[in-house]
Amino acid sequence: MRSNRLSLAPDAAEGAIDATSHTFFSRSAWSRLRSAVPLTLTETDLTRLRGTNEPISLTEVEEIYLPLTRLINLHIGAARGLARVTDDFLGRPAAKRPFVLAIAGSVAVGKSTLARVLRELLARWPDHPRVDLVTTDGFLYPTKTLEERGLMNRKGFPESYDIRKMIDFLLEVRATGSGTTPVYSHLSYDIVPGEADRVDRPDILIFEGLNVLQIGATSPTHAPYTASDFFDLSLYIDADVTDIERWYTERFLAYQNTVFRDPRSYWHHLAGLDHDEAVAFAHKLWIEINQRNLTDNIQPSRPRADLVIRKGPDHRVQELWMRKL
Repeated sequence: MRSNRLSLAPDAAEGAIDATSHTFFSRSAWSRLRSAVPLTLTETDLTRLRGTNEPISLTEVEEIYLPLTRLINLHIGAARGLARVTDDFLGRPAAKRPFVLAIAGSVAVGKSTLARVLRELLARWPDHPRVDLVTTDGFLYPTKTLEERGLMNRKGFPESYDIRKMIDFLLEVRATGSGTTPVYSHLSYDIVPGEADRVDRPDILIFEGLNVLQIGATSPTHAPYTASDFFDLSLYIDADVTDIERWYTERFLAYQNTVFRDPRSYWHHLAGLDHDEAVAFAHKLWIEINQRNLTDNIQPSRPRADLVIRKGPDHRVQELWMRKL
């Protein structure tokens, strides 16, 4: 039987979601909201878009993603209408402003796959063909800075990000439609010196990362804005913590047999671990870093999301919770 409350742990109030704040949708009820949105992806497309250990199917796209793109499209129309009336009120020329969609959630929960699939689907709508995707990895401090500050074991925690640079990017995008982000390499596990990516007036900007929904009141930069101030719509990908840990371990083992074998990889020294050693190492990373970040920083921001997408043990979405406006 479904609980009428999502919580971090039994009796945990912080981060809890219930019928007073959010409207519940079963998978079947949500799928009926698709209306006439066509399926524009093929199995070949999904093969290209899937992340490691992320078995998304075309059925998942039809029942979960297509209603979601319809919801996003409706929000885009409303945001554009508000922008027009505001420009008219102020007597200024109409300006094109990207619609900013945020995606938050734990490591290994499937944020990147969701972002890539949404990008592909949304770009096939005629009203907004230009969709850019930016991850918050580019706003992590370089490894040298993290080492100097003793933060390598807290990489992904709020204090490991250059919040000022992130806010400045979002301010620039909101004001001009364009912006520049640093480039992060998952191979070297570091910011790439001297390289940058340019966001140039997209119709939609998808902004994906662990802690994008945090209030940030304790940020050492004391920025007057937080990232969520710039979001038009926000999604949180949720799952049971035990499931996320299992997915994290499975992904770690998959990486050990692929990208870790590249001598240029930061994690190359782990490629030779046997199965039990690799599982133990992944468990240690999960307990000491990723689970702590999830419970202390990421999950408490969950009620701020406009839509919480709850996955089951097999990665299939089981239910959704929409924040009441």
